[in-house]
Parts: sequence; structure tokens; C-alpha cells
Amino acid sequence: MRRTTASVLKGERDRNLLWQDTAVSKRHRAEAKGQKACCIWLTGLSGAGKTTIANLLDQRLHLSGRHSYVLDGDRCRTGLCRDLDFTESGRLENVRRISEVAKLMVDAGLIVIVSLISPLISQRALARSNFDPGEFFEAFVNTPLSVCEGRDAKGLYAKARQGIIPEFTGVSSPYEQPLNPEIELDGRMSPDELVAIIRQTLGVAAALPRRTA
Repeated sequence: MRRTTASVLKGERDRNLLWQDTAVSKRHRAEAKGQKACCIWLTGLSGAGKTTIANLLDQRLHLSGRHSYVLDGDRCRTGLCRDLDFTESGRLENVRRISEVAKLMVDAGLIVIVSLISPLISQRALARSNFDPGEFFEAFVNTPLSVCEGRDAKGLYAKARQGIIPEFTGVSSPYEQPLNPEIELDGRMSPDELVAIIRQTLGVAAALPRRTA
């Protein structure tokens, strides 16, 4: 009797699936919103400023009539990824799920802002592989560890150094800096300055076409 494994079942399942393009394309949906659909993937240490930047960018895009949405790592951990731990395999699955959701949102014509530590280069490469060329902007919030610890109102770094929180990125678990991100942000600058840099990059990449009167 043949042994049935999870990988065999997955292979048989995938062979029975067929990706169907929708009648209304991603380009049509994005053009109706006056923008180019894309994913801005903010990565950096805990306390680097990713969530603050993501929310401010989302607010500024909304006020300028754009259509955007934030996928925040902590929020996704309370629902979509609540069953996952913080081991390397758990984090990889966390990245995979969030990138799949971001891909669907980009297909809907949105500008998706992901705020996620995603500490390993391989994890972020997996996320990037879900998108067409020119759709994925890796934005590295480069904030020194000492600055991140100084901002830590919840005391997470202190707990990690005491061994209370295991596998904490930057302390007991590695963070691999991006080698060639589309955007590098100095996390010591003000959120307003950093959002302006992102918007300028999107404008150069034609993700934010100029509006005509």
C-alpha cells in the first residue's frame, strides 16, 4: 500500500487547481483608483518605527485620494496568524500568509503597506516572489538596536535579555539586513521625513501617477 504523505496530497491537490484570471484585471482596478498597485514591505527590528511609518503613510495616501491598506504584523498575529509560534518555521509561515494576502490586495488594485519584522533574507525573498516585477518595494527601516531599545515602552527587549521572551529578534534571534532594498530609511529621522522619502520613491516608480485637473 502506498504511503500517503502531506507533500503527496499537496501535489495531487495542486494538479487539480487552475488559476483563473478575473475579467477585470489588476491594471484596470488600479487605473480606476488613479494609481499603480504595489506592495511596500517595511522590515526592521522591533521598535524601528515600522508601524508608525506604515500608519502615517496610509493616512497621507488616503488624504491624497489614494487607495491603500496596512497589514501590520501584530494585528495579523491576533487573527490570520494566531496559531503560529515564533520559531523559524512559524515566522516563515507568518510571512507566507501575509504576503499571500498582500498579493490578493495588490490584485484588487490597492497600495498595500506591510509592517513586519520578517527578519531573514529568505523570508523576504519568498514574499517578493509573489509579486510581478516592479510591484514589490522592500523598505528597510534601519534603526540602531540601542535606539529601538530606548523606544521600547512595553519592555520587550528587557524581557528578552532576561530570557523571559525567547527567540526575540535582535537579542536571541538574528536579523539579517536587506542587501539591496528599494528603499532604505534612517529610523532616527522623523516619520514625516521618512514617509516623504517613500512617496517620492513611489512617484519615481510611477506607482503614484500625477493627477490631472
